[in-house]
Amino acid sequence: MPELLTIAQVAKILNVHPTTLRRWDKKGKLKAIRVGTRRGVGERRYHREDIIKLITKR
Repeated sequence: MPELLTIAQVAKILNVHPTTLRRWDKKGKLKAIRVGTRRGVGERRYHREDIIKLITKR
């Protein structure tokens, strides 16, 4: 099972603002999954592997 990180954890790792991560999610640069969704609204979580891939591309 992949490890999921919160938006705050990812923002700290990548040294970006959480709003940037939300924008990247909307643009498809870094896809988030929604946890606890009801009517499409829920907390974003990110796969650790996706974060590692993004870091290596930088």
